[in-house]
Amino acid sequence: MDRKTRRLVHRALVTAVLAVTAALGTVPPGASAADRAAGAGPATAPPHSPRVPLRVATYNIHAGAGEDNVFDLDRTAATIRALHADVIGLQEVDVHWGARSAFTDEARELAARLHMRFFFAPIYDLPGDTADGPRRQYGVAVLSRLPLRDAQNHEITRLSTQTPDPVPAPAPGFAEVSVRVRGTRVHVYSTHLDYRTDPSVRRAQVDDMLAVLAEDSGPKVLLGDFNAEPNAPELTKLWGPLRDAAPSGGNTYPAIDPVKRIDLVTVSPDVAVTGTRTWETAASDHRPVVADLLLRHHGH
Repeated sequence: MDRKTRRLVHRALVTAVLAVTAALGTVPPGASAADRAAGAGPATAPPHSPRVPLRVATYNIHAGAGEDNVFDLDRTAATIRALHADVIGLQEVDVHWGARSAFTDEARELAARLHMRFFFAPIYDLPGDTADGPRRQYGVAVLSRLPLRDAQNHEITRLSTQTPDPVPAPAPGFAEVSVRVRGTRVHVYSTHLDYRTDPSVRRAQVDDMLAVLAEDSGPKVLLGDFNAEPNAPELTKLWGPLRDAAPSGGNTYPAIDPVKRIDLVTVSPDVAVTGTRTWETAASDHRPVVADLLLRHHGH
């Protein structure tokens, strides 16, 4: 079965799962940017609407620990709430991972506290500490005030931190969701690229991500911790298919006195950027980045 056929089958399965998840108790989200701009009401737009607003953010949450290394998911949730974003890409998310995060299902807990939908895409999925315990997972996530129309966990090249003498190999943890914003469908991706000094794995990851993006049409937003600044040679291929939403944005890492801008919001050329902000907070060892976007209305 080729990649495209696998994706079609997987989409059908995930769409059904998302529908069941919503029916089983997802808390109704608050108003999206589109609804805030047009007043309360359903997320639909007349055919003549030229642009649709969407606020997005990216945030490496450091497994719920601040720059002080104290685990405090309430503090994490408060920071995300203050962003007032419609869709947020999260990185370093623990789900029953270990003592550092009190074995919490962080994706589900944050979604519940913020009254948002969520999709969690594990990078690592390991057996629990006990025979009947939940699986230990770590990865990326997407939170959304808007219904998730589709969600997939794609493989990209990775160098595992969980095995001795790892070699680059395909592994999951590149999240994709699609949402409709007042009738316009947009694809949103959350990623966390390799942290090592050697850029070769990040370069392969860029190639893999672009291959996934090339299979989707319409507006695209790629959010993430790239572990490289925008001018890094290994990120060069991104620029063209995408552009940096905040080329003059502030540094994001470390959270206190940051010296690097490695947490990026990137968008396809058909997406307009009307404003960005790097959020000053020590609720993680990274600072979040927020971007206000305008999407061309597409009625299909």
